[in-house]
This record gives sequence, C-alpha cells and structure tokens, in this order.
Amino acid sequence: MSYSLNELYRTVGVSKQSVQQAKNRQESFDRELSELIVLANQLKAEHPGCGVEKMYYALRPHFMGRDKFCELFLELGYGVNRVKNYHRTTFSGALYYPNLIEGMCVTRPFQVIQSDITYFQLKGDHYYLVFIIDVYTRLIVGYAVSDHLRTEANIRALKKALGIMNCTPWDTIHHSDRGSQYGSHAYTQLLSGQKIHISMGLVAWENPYAERINGIIKNEYLKRWAIRDFKELKRKVAKAVSHYNEKRLHRAFNMNYTPMEFYQKLIDLPTQERPTVNIYTEGRQNFLGTSSPFEVYPREEPLAHNCPMELNKC
Repeated sequence: MSYSLNELYRTVGVSKQSVQQAKNRQESFDRELSELIVLANQLKAEHPGCGVEKMYYALRPHFMGRDKFCELFLELGYGVNRVKNYHRTTFSGALYYPNLIEGMCVTRPFQVIQSDITYFQLKGDHYYLVFIIDVYTRLIVGYAVSDHLRTEANIRALKKALGIMNCTPWDTIHHSDRGSQYGSHAYTQLLSGQKIHISMGLVAWENPYAERINGIIKNEYLKRWAIRDFKELKRKVAKAVSHYNEKRLHRAFNMNYTPMEFYQKLIDLPTQERPTVNIYTEGRQNFLGTSSPFEVYPREEPLAHNCPMELNKC
C-alpha cells in the first residue's frame, strides 16, 4: 500500500511548502547552534565560571533570545555551581578608623577604593589573595598573591593601585575591614603619605564591593582552572584580573560595558552626565546595601552625601 505525501499534508492541514520552510529553518537553527556551541566552549575555556546569562550577553546570538538561550544552555550543562568560603583571613587589629563611606554619593573614579583579603586552597595549602577595587568603575586597580597573611602582600597590592590611580591629595578614601593588616603602621603610613583618607567597616556587608570581587575571581575563574602550584596561581590571578577588567561585561553597567570600557567612556562624558554610585550599607546584611551607577537602592535622600575634604566635617 502506497501513500501520497500531498494527501498526508492535506489531511493534517499543512502545505508542502510550509513543511519545507520549517525543515529549512530547523537546519539553519541547528547549523547556527553548532557554531554557537563552539564559541560557547571557547568562552568557557577563557572564563570557566561564566554563567549562562552572562554567556548570552557576551555572545549575543542574533537567532536566539536570552530566555531561550539560558534554557537551552542550562540543559546542555553550561551552568555553574557556587562554592562557599568559610576560611577566615583577617583578624581585627587594635588600631581602627571610622566608616567614612556609608551613605556616600560617589561621582568619579578613584574617589572610593575598597580592599579585602581572601584565601585560595591548592593541594592542601592555603594561599592568600588581596584585591583593591574602585567602587565607581569596578576596576581592580591592585592585587597581590601570597603564601602568608603578613602585611607585605597588602602593601604590594596598594603600591600597584597607586601606580594606576592619579590621586589628588585628600581626594581618595581607602575602605577596608578592620583586619590587622590594614591597621598596621606600615600600611596606614603608606596611605597617609599619599594623603588618602582611611575608612574601615566593622562587618562584611560594610565592605561589599571588595567582598564581591573575591567571590568573582575565585568562583568564576580560579576554581574552574587546573592550577598546579603557587607560581601558576600567580599567573592565573593576573589572567583573571585582566579578563575581569577588560573582557567581562558587568551587570552594574547593564551588561553593556566591561569595567575598563566604562572607565574609558567616562573620559568623553561631561561631569553633569556622569552616573553616581550611592552607598547605603547601614544595617544591611547583604549586597542590597550597595548600588551601581544604574541601580540605586535609596532609603532617604539626606543619607547621601559627598565626604568633604576635611574629615572633621564629614
């Protein structure tokens, strides 16, 4: 017994032409998807902790929307797992400074920088990473990798940051937790010698930008790479910082810019057109206490202020 395809098409209510068009669309989709998977694999090799949504914004396929992309690539196994950090890296010192940045309105690069220390475990040994981030542009301006918790690593990171920033005297605030490294004589003397205000928070959510960058570098990069030894760890940290600054699109900028691109864009913007970052952290035990240039979580307008040049007037 033989069947006519034309009769079958008429029975199910479709035309032969529409069936062929659907076949062509599917073949085109499969072809473009295969090419997209190659690009996705390249992206994951360079940025192993990149989630599927950030993959979408990095690849921006013209034939697929964000939701469909996320659904499909999660099914394909491109999601990432989060790893929690329980290792303590700072211990409060006897010398501490008040929190100068809570409720502050940040309007330019290098007005407020934040720093923190985190650890990275490698073959049973603990190594320590120091990062310094600019709150306004999200640029990592200084970093260091060490096999100890002494102040020397923090000083190396700070000197690297000072080499990048063009700080006007008494126009920059350095904020950290109250770890003994940040309150040490050598570290505070270096800051004071550069005429940089010193600010400290009591708890983690008062230092959220630095806390956040710790997680990004470790969970999106280092923990996704095979790292053999301390020497290679230092190379990988440098690679991760470079990728974060120059290639990783940032949610704070609506996934349109990397931190470096945003910083360079500011050069062409008049002061009155530049976005602001309002820092609200009092009583917040999570990152909703901070804001980005495009995402502000205000409470009461009087809480936002520009820290005056003289500390006793803040």
